[in-house]
Amino acid sequence: IDNHSTLSTQTLPTLAATERLILDLLVEHGDLFGLAMVEASRGRLKRGTVYVTLGRMQDKGYLDSRQEPLPPGATGLPRRLYTPTGRALQVLAAWRAAERVMAGHLSTTEA
Repeated sequence: IDNHSTLSTQTLPTLAATERLILDLLVEHGDLFGLAMVEASRGRLKRGTVYVTLGRMQDKGYLDSRQEPLPPGATGLPRRLYTPTGRALQVLAAWRAAERVMAGHLSTTEA
């Protein structure tokens, strides 16, 4: 086995597909609240799981959140806006780099 071309997932922090999607959306659109992420995902995120995933990502240190101030006279609960942390952006960059390496490796082995 050529250890130089073998990519170990143990060297990368974990990033589930849904977490990756959320980070991609936040990088693309800026700070968002949960239901805005569901809309922006075009059906890839579900209302029933987005907030569980957001909570897990905060526990991992991937997201910060803050409550959006209510406009004067507004009623109801304020929305919570989410933003990726520096750690999350580093993890996302590492995964993107790993994907480029794997894509390059696959294209050279298929030729």
